[in-house]
Amino acid sequence: MRELFEPGTEAVFQLFSSVHQYTLAAFLLMIILLFSLRKPLRNPRINVIARVGLFLVLIISEISLQAWLWWSGHWSYQYSLPLHLSSISLILSALLLLTKRYALFEFTYFVGVGSALQAMITPDISLYTFPHYRYIHFFVSHGGTVVANLFMVFVAGYRPTGKSIWKAFLWLNVYTLIVFIVNFLIEGNYMYISEKPVNPSLIDYLGPWPWYILSLEAITLVTFFILYLPFWLTKRLDRQKPQQ
Repeated sequence: MRELFEPGTEAVFQLFSSVHQYTLAAFLLMIILLFSLRKPLRNPRINVIARVGLFLVLIISEISLQAWLWWSGHWSYQYSLPLHLSSISLILSALLLLTKRYALFEFTYFVGVGSALQAMITPDISLYTFPHYRYIHFFVSHGGTVVANLFMVFVAGYRPTGKSIWKAFLWLNVYTLIVFIVNFLIEGNYMYISEKPVNPSLIDYLGPWPWYILSLEAITLVTFFILYLPFWLTKRLDRQKPQQ
């Protein structure tokens, strides 16, 4: 049992291995199930239970990570504070489930879903694979962020607008500036904006620092527009229906 939590293992994660594919398939089935149960989940009592349950899953996953980092001797204020995009998106998505504030949704849908999906497809967990705690935590936390936001879309009926893209992009850049200052003060590398991550990643193909940050800005905007595309198409089709 202890080996499931030990830092560093011989079972190294392999991108798109059978375990990775099964995990992504399970996540996809969960999304399909969420969509299929959207009407029963609108029942006031069931809705509250589901939202609080998802909230607890997200918060406990972040707390457990901090506890594991401390227990394993890897905790450091330079690298372990919940300042990475995945952590802040998780926390805000958890708050969204409780408060149902649309302003939070505008940010977490684009930033949270976009970053979480990219992370799940190309995970930064090279030393850990299933059933290690870090592997399970990684996909529960990122998958939970996506599920939380799609819950608000499928069940609560929230819809982002074209303006939401630019609001999310603006607030993301404000947050990035804050994190950049924090990195400078504590010699950290949160959000990988001070230097490239040690492990191989998409950033390796985007040029040297600081130019890869501009490339990431462009990729972020493209991702936001892709995430908005289903809503834009739906709205366009709805406008055409009365004319037919």
